[in-house]
Amino acid sequence: MQRDTSSSDVSASHVGRVRRRKHPSEATTDGNRANGQPLLVNDQNKYKSMLIRTYSTVWMIGGFAFIIYVGHLYIWAMVVVIQIYMARELFNLLRKSSEEKQLPGFRLLNWHFFFTAMLYTYGRFLSRQLVNTVTSDHLLYKVVSGLIKYQMFICYFLYIAGFVWFILTLKKKTYKYQFKQYAWTHMILLTVFAQSAFTVANIFEGIFWFLLPASLIVINDIFAYLFGFFLGRTPLIKLSPKKTWEGFIGASVTTIISAFLLANVMGRFQWLTCPRKDLSTGWLYCDPGPMFKPEHYSLGESVPHWFPWKDLAIMPVQWHALALGLFASIIAPFGGFFASGFKRAFKIKDFGDSIPGHGGITDRMDCQMVMAVFAYIYHQSFIAPQNFSVEIILDQILRNLTYEEQKYLYEQLGEMFHERQLGQN
Repeated sequence: MQRDTSSSDVSASHVGRVRRRKHPSEATTDGNRANGQPLLVNDQNKYKSMLIRTYSTVWMIGGFAFIIYVGHLYIWAMVVVIQIYMARELFNLLRKSSEEKQLPGFRLLNWHFFFTAMLYTYGRFLSRQLVNTVTSDHLLYKVVSGLIKYQMFICYFLYIAGFVWFILTLKKKTYKYQFKQYAWTHMILLTVFAQSAFTVANIFEGIFWFLLPASLIVINDIFAYLFGFFLGRTPLIKLSPKKTWEGFIGASVTTIISAFLLANVMGRFQWLTCPRKDLSTGWLYCDPGPMFKPEHYSLGESVPHWFPWKDLAIMPVQWHALALGLFASIIAPFGGFFASGFKRAFKIKDFGDSIPGHGGITDRMDCQMVMAVFAYIYHQSFIAPQNFSVEIILDQILRNLTYEEQKYLYEQLGEMFHERQLGQN
């Protein structure tokens, strides 16, 4: 027994002395870990992911640029498509096929609520543009005006129809699942429409107010990835382990500088700055307004004599762009952190696989939604005129008066102006 024990001890000690040699790459990794978190750039597997992500990004930016070129109506159509994809990804998140086999048509009910919310949201935001588009046809104008006047009642009736439909489909043993899906559907509608509707409002205020905020989010996302890939060492937040302080700070500085410069470039094109007052697709020409007219600042003697520029031409909108850039770089990323926490709660990596290397549409739109709301509120608070304008008064007339009432108002105004002109003469 003693001989066996000693033999086993010798064998164990011999095994304990055996050590596997480290390859040079392993030694480098340990060296990196000794100094802190390893650089993401040293992970060879990430290069393939970066290539796929870059390829998808180039295609997305190219397609986005083309849609911007063709105009407001097509941008709105793009937003609608994005909303449908987001809703589909979120609807599928809590879907249980075993439960829905007992509930034929239950998925159709979710889409009924979705398109009801779409009709209500866009009917409220685009009523003026729709009326201005059909003014040349008297019959069509009366139909559209009536639909706009009773739009709230129509949408409410559609919602109540869906509510009754839901009650009639309740079945034993699936009550909990059905009510969970009902609540989940309303949360999706709130998430998708309450925020993306502001995106559409920004588009028709001028493509500038849609394109600049959206571009800043893209720039921030790209440079956060690049700075984190090549320099990232320090984790930023536990919800997103791949996010680093180096990427966050580098992207913030780049985004704020880009906001100031991009505002100057975009502000030179009337196609981007003019508001669209109808749903046509023609090119726009308008007075850009003081916000997009350069103001010259003399540099004086603060620059050497050999410096080529003696003054700077800065548009007032560029100062506002700094606020947008600051929000896009510091606050908007928390939309991504929220989405990361949401995915961790459901133990999923991505919301979908619509975009290679990026995940689903929802994964790309989390920060955009937060930014769109801020851009709209900022524009209405600091850019748009606060007093009553002709456009606002006309919008109220077109929305609340019948065709005959509008015609009567036009005749009364004509008589008033005629009497005033006679009085002045």
